[in-house]
Amino acid sequence: MSTSTPKSTNITWHGANVTRDEREEVLGQKGCVVWLTGLSGSGKSTIARRLEQKLLEMGRTAYVLDGDNLRFKLNKDLGFSPEDRTENIRRVGRVAELFCDAGVICITAFISPYRVDRDAAREMVPDGRFVEVHVATDLATCEARDPKGLYGKARAGEIKGFTGIDAPYEAPAAAEITLSTADRSVDASCDALIEGLQGLGLL
Repeated sequence: MSTSTPKSTNITWHGANVTRDEREEVLGQKGCVVWLTGLSGSGKSTIARRLEQKLLEMGRTAYVLDGDNLRFKLNKDLGFSPEDRTENIRRVGRVAELFCDAGVICITAFISPYRVDRDAAREMVPDGRFVEVHVATDLATCEARDPKGLYGKARAGEIKGFTGIDAPYEAPAAAEITLSTADRSVDASCDALIEGLQGLGLL
């Protein structure tokens, strides 16, 4: 669906009068992308929302891009075919890139099942500013939670192409941070994330 060349003609890229470094100096922080990936029900969105709260309490500027929310508006024309999943992540990556350039800590919560798509999102932001977080909660735990009732529908054949059931999930090969929520609270997960971001020099 996506191409490297814009469809539009007679367009010109306009640079900014303000640099990323200048924005970051005003905000007192480094813009980055914290990319949470994992199965449905792994805890991505819950962790992302709580992390945003904790960062704001620390005086940081952060914003969550949530998978379901973006499919209501920006990506409402996309389904769940492999091609649409790739386009979904491409668009999200570009939005996250803008937040990063603005000096914001951008937290994304997407299944993003394919490594190649996550790697493409990583390439959109400067080196050291993309933090892949594998929310590595096992399938059995995710399915037992089934907060949206999706696993039940997938098992019943009512949903086709559901990640972890009849569509693949490619776990990160070398995520900067790995979390399992099976035996860890939301706050403990967020604290571990914050510690990891501090260790990477981003907080």
